[in-house]
Amino acid sequence: MNSAAYIVTAMETAFTWSAAEARVVFGAGALARVPDEVARLGGGRVLLIGSGRSTSDALRRLDDLLGDLVAGEIPVAAQHVPDEKAALAVAHARDAAADLIVTVGGGSATGLGKVVALECRIPLIAIPTTYAGSEMTPTWGRTANGVKRTGMDPAVLPRAVVYDPELCTGMPATLAAASGMNALAHCVEALWTRGANPLTNVLAEEGIRRLMAWLPRVVQDRGDLDAQAATLIAACLAGLASAQAGSGIHHRTCHVLGGGWNLPHAETHAVVLPHATALVAPRAVDAMDRLCRLLDTDDPPAVLFDLTRRLGIPASLAELGLPRDAIDDAAVRVADRSRDDPLVPDGAAVHAMLEGAFEGRRPQRSA
Repeated sequence: MNSAAYIVTAMETAFTWSAAEARVVFGAGALARVPDEVARLGGGRVLLIGSGRSTSDALRRLDDLLGDLVAGEIPVAAQHVPDEKAALAVAHARDAAADLIVTVGGGSATGLGKVVALECRIPLIAIPTTYAGSEMTPTWGRTANGVKRTGMDPAVLPRAVVYDPELCTGMPATLAAASGMNALAHCVEALWTRGANPLTNVLAEEGIRRLMAWLPRVVQDRGDLDAQAATLIAACLAGLASAQAGSGIHHRTCHVLGGGWNLPHAETHAVVLPHATALVAPRAVDAMDRLCRLLDTDDPPAVLFDLTRRLGIPASLAELGLPRDAIDDAAVRVADRSRDDPLVPDGAAVHAMLEGAFEGRRPQRSA
């Protein structure tokens, strides 16, 4: 490396880093440490939130571990946090006089817990069972009338995140693949957003390396604890990178599609990622150079698309249930939210991106 060139680059780089308090408890069997985390936060009346049948066993174990501290339980959360379910959860927390929330599950459970934490101003402990990464961010989302609103508030950042690789061993291969691609999307977009800086780049790049190495392995063998642990660490890195760097055209697109047409969250991220990468490629030169090195390619969008196919993820938005006649409306919504994004040239480019994603065409990096 040319050290002089490096010094010039470093001198020209200006950024702000604001590290939020984030406590991570990691390890096989870490679920048993949740009572200690509840005690550390002074919790006396705990509301449990789960993700349905996939987390029912973990919820039962938490019931046993926390005993009389459990003041209520919401066993099933819904993706995109529908407004009516959010309102019911907030009412449940208030009726139970809950002073702490514990969520166990994927991004849906964490997302519902965040909304309750925001409305009730009580702390949250998150126990992820997928690779969503949202447990490491202060971002919340809520959907009403087909529109998903998001915001940032320190109150929704979990006060502790308990990662237990054993809880991921029963994850279906399709969910593991899509969830891992969701984490990869956090890392990839963190390389090109306005908030990207040398510190977020380190987090994002290491997340990408780990996901490329371990995600195929964990999809092939969900009982591999080493692979589960490595992929969960990658998800944690992805969440940290995204929390600091912020989101861009990729996440905007997925929020519009998810909130407007209730598409599956992780799968939508997986389908859109290669196409969003192709859209920004001509204007996000540094990010593309980094991706080329990380993926050992000169065409990152094509490599990301091929990865989704190898993992068995649907290739198109059509397969996920988006109607063709929704493309025009979705493109207008995404373009409207992207008016100040220098990486998005115009509405026509957004429309072309959505058409390619809808049809499942293999994108290529534009010059």
